[in-house]
Amino acid sequence: MKRSTLTTMVTLFLIGLLASAVPQQSLGQIMPKQQAQPDEQQLRSFAKVYVQVEKIRQTYEPRAKDAAGAEEGKQIQQEAQIKFQEALTKEGLSEQNYLQIFQVAKADQDVRKKVLAMIDEERGKS
Repeated sequence: MKRSTLTTMVTLFLIGLLASAVPQQSLGQIMPKQQAQPDEQQLRSFAKVYVQVEKIRQTYEPRAKDAAGAEEGKQIQQEAQIKFQEALTKEGLSEQNYLQIFQVAKADQDVRKKVLAMIDEERGKS
């Protein structure tokens, strides 16, 4: 699968996970117009969480599609959200930090290149 397609799928899945956790009005606060450049450690933590999100998506997306009903689907989504929170906590990031770094990487080509290299490195460790 192409990287851009995979990135889009992961982003959409993550947005779906976060939609229930982050009130719409606070999204403007999470993604301010002036974003500070993340340091090397934050980028590395982001890359580790990003790879974990891919794994979470691979595990929970098929289960959610095969859910017997809305209640089961909601439970599966909650399990995925818990796994995402655990990955963030393990790496010392908040949802806000994660989304800010994602936005910086999306907007800044140099940061994006660094992050993609770190993500590839993390994938290689699995």
